[in-house]
Amino acid sequence: MTAPRPRLHRYALSLAAAVLVAGSAGCGGPAAREDAAATAGIAFEAAVASGDHAHACALLAPQTREQLEQDEHKNCPAALASQDLPRARGVREAEAYGRQAVVRMSGDTMFLSQFPAGWRVVAAGCAPRPERPYNCLIKGA
Repeated sequence: MTAPRPRLHRYALSLAAAVLVAGSAGCGGPAAREDAAATAGIAFEAAVASGDHAHACALLAPQTREQLEQDEHKNCPAALASQDLPRARGVREAEAYGRQAVVRMSGDTMFLSQFPAGWRVVAAGCAPRPERPYNCLIKGA
C-alpha cells in the first residue's frame, strides 16, 4: 500500500480540473496512474453529490452502466439517482495495478479501470467484508 498524497485529500477540487486530468492523464508510472484514477473517482463522487447523474453515468465503465440500467429497468441517470450511494469525502488512498485501480475515500471505496477515454468507475459504494470480496452497490457484470 502506498501512503496517501496530501494534494488528493481535498474533496472540493474543481470538477472541470478533475475531468481535464482524468482525460489527459492515466499513463505513465504508478503515481501518475493513481493520481488519474483518484481524480476520476473524485469527479464521479462530485457528480453524484451534486445530482448531476448524467455526468456521473458518463464516468461509469460501459458494462457497469449497462448492468445498472438492466437491474433498475431505468436509464442510467434515473437508475443512479435511485441508488443510496454513501457520501464520500477526500481520497485516503489510491492504488493502481496496470489498468485497474482502487480508490479509497472516507465513506466509500470504488474500483476503476482504464479505458481509451480515461479512467472509468467499474464499481462504487463498496464496503469491505472480512476474507471475502467487497460488497458493492453498483458494479458491472
